[in-house]
Amino acid sequence: SSMDSPNLEFEYGDTDHLTAELSLYSYTEEPEFALNRDYFEEDFRSHRRWIELTVEEQRAYVMRLLDALEVTDRDKRLKVARAILYLAQVFDECDTEVDVLHWSRHNVFLLYDMGIFTALLELLSMEINSQACSSAVRKPAISLADSTELVLLSIMYLMVETIRVQTEDDRPEWTAAREAFKAELSPLYNGEPFALLLFTMVTKFCSMNAPHFPMKKVLLLLWKTILQFTLGGFEELQEMKIRGRERHSLPPLPEDSIKVVRAMRAASPPASAMELIEQQQQQKRGRRSRRPLVKQDSLDTYNERDPFKNDDARDEEEDPEDTDSGIEGEVDPLDRDVIIQPPPPPPPLRPLAERVNFPKGLPWAPKVERDIEHFLETSRNKFIGFTLGDTDTLVGLPRPIHESVKTLKQHKYVSIAEVQIKREEELQQCPLTLGEEEVEETPTEMLYLGMLPNLSQYVIALLKLLLAAAPTSKAKTDSINILADVLPEEMITVLQSMKLGIDVNRHKEIIVKAISALLLLLLKHLKLNHIYQIVSQHLVFANCIPLILKFFNQNIMSYISAKNICVLDFPHCVVHEMPELTAESLEAGDNNQFCWRNLFSCINLLRILNKLTKWKHSRTMMLVVFKSAPILKRALKVKQAMMQLYVLKLLKIQTKYLGRQWRKSNMKTMSAIYQKVRHRLNDDWAYGNIDARPWDFQAEECALRESIEKFNSRRYDKNKNGEFMPVDNCLQSVLGQRVDLPEDFHYSYEMWLEREVFSQPIQWEGLLQNP
Repeated sequence: SSMDSPNLEFEYGDTDHLTAELSLYSYTEEPEFALNRDYFEEDFRSHRRWIELTVEEQRAYVMRLLDALEVTDRDKRLKVARAILYLAQVFDECDTEVDVLHWSRHNVFLLYDMGIFTALLELLSMEINSQACSSAVRKPAISLADSTELVLLSIMYLMVETIRVQTEDDRPEWTAAREAFKAELSPLYNGEPFALLLFTMVTKFCSMNAPHFPMKKVLLLLWKTILQFTLGGFEELQEMKIRGRERHSLPPLPEDSIKVVRAMRAASPPASAMELIEQQQQQKRGRRSRRPLVKQDSLDTYNERDPFKNDDARDEEEDPEDTDSGIEGEVDPLDRDVIIQPPPPPPPLRPLAERVNFPKGLPWAPKVERDIEHFLETSRNKFIGFTLGDTDTLVGLPRPIHESVKTLKQHKYVSIAEVQIKREEELQQCPLTLGEEEVEETPTEMLYLGMLPNLSQYVIALLKLLLAAAPTSKAKTDSINILADVLPEEMITVLQSMKLGIDVNRHKEIIVKAISALLLLLLKHLKLNHIYQIVSQHLVFANCIPLILKFFNQNIMSYISAKNICVLDFPHCVVHEMPELTAESLEAGDNNQFCWRNLFSCINLLRILNKLTKWKHSRTMMLVVFKSAPILKRALKVKQAMMQLYVLKLLKIQTKYLGRQWRKSNMKTMSAIYQKVRHRLNDDWAYGNIDARPWDFQAEECALRESIEKFNSRRYDKNKNGEFMPVDNCLQSVLGQRVDLPEDFHYSYEMWLEREVFSQPIQWEGLLQNP
């Protein structure tokens, strides 16, 4: 039952371990491993094995491959690319998976050192604009065979992923190569970041101009490039936050949220209807036998149970006769988890030093962000009858108000965003006196500058792919086909179709994982770089909120426990003898407790939803309108603390709009929110009064959009000072200015005259009329 399901031993991070992240190949691509090896051996033609060669001999051979990559014959070029891909995989000469990873790592750094990546970049750029795109558009059905030329992406992904990961036995030259690779990828390729080239591939694919692009590999490569070589992961983000707060002379962060969440314990999951009935019968039997009932302490985080409190008092407090057993409508997951068990022995008393440091039970330091001014305004209106508009003067207010203000100021938290908004307002008001703003050319800044002209297209393309990959999506004729690089050219047996079914699900799951991680990275890094570098509004306008809710409107437990076929994963499938696959073994899958990839995706999507709705009333109301509460409550079944935290945050912001009956029926969810989510002093999240006036949902978004447009035009518009430039009213000087015309203008000058001057009727009378 869901009540007995164990806690999931899941550790959230930027990525999974290296072997799992190398699974970019679909099961359909399995025959290609042998094909790559054959092309390599055909070209290599040596009596010695690759791993027996000296480094100089290996370098000489890679140099020969690099020269062969530049041939004009497409088929020959493809064979060479496959030989290079084999070197990045190098499995035939290894006996174990460890050996494969060791030699693959050695070869990848060798390939990078010889300049293979730069050559692949140029070939990829050429491939994107090649004739293959137009021929693929005309094909009625796209399969794996159509994207074989883009084997370049597999080599590039293996290189990015292998160089990205640091290991203990890294050589000094490898560490230097990693830094050089970062410097090469983060700034410019042909005047733009490499990530933009991949974004262009995504938009071309979604606009149906290149249906043969292997989208899963493009998205994985884009995510890893942005993660490691452009923006950085969550640890780097935390360091950047700390440095940013120091730069703005703000106090340090109270805690690292990821570390706090890792220390949390999961709460009891929601009970199903059958479990609730069994529970009620169990309670009745318990009453008849008069055995003491003890509440489960799975909601207790950080050992909140007071070790010095007498357990007998606890039992008396929770006597079954006193518990409210009235009908509560929908009984909450975390509400009625009463189980029969003997009372636990009292815990031993701890030494005094430990008692002093005992955690109080709330994992988060409380924050006060926007409360002090509002609190003082209310207090002054109540006790004095007018307001002053400052937060320092407390004259005429009673002593308890002084204490409250003191407490609020102790926990006051000023975010970097507030400082940036204030600075932006000053720059908008006094553009001439404050002068030019010095913008540091960070990788984040360069990426935003490159993405800005087509930002909404990139966001819409990613959401289209996310929708197509969502397990709840129904296949429609007009939706984009993301299965081009997983479908074989022809189907043969029932067993193969079963394997394909698992492969298609895995393929979609990897796409969801890459997009969710990518969007979260963009949201967090761009917000930190500047509050008005906003992707979130584009996401909201592209219906990201209902899309994520649609994603969670499924059996989330079965999604998280999805099975993989480990024997088909690289490098296992190329090192070990392939066992006979049967329908039973395919159905059984692996015996892992959960699928890391899917749990990672769910947490990322919940974090994105939190980023979109936080402090935005109109978006919170969207959660209410789309009836997200029951969908989110079902997600609490997953016994993983981090996922539950983000679900509870989303429930917290909409609790006051769900009505008294919902709160009454979900008291354990309410107490879980109190225990797990950060407290904001004076926050009336649970029982706040809602204004009766109708909310203007448009006004908030329009004001935000206006602020973003002003920021972008001030900071990035080339002609931003145009309105402050003096106007030349002298006809002679204006006509005398030299205008630079394009080189080919004089060829088409006569045509231009004919089209723009002679063929246009001129109404001379209009000049004589008064305006």
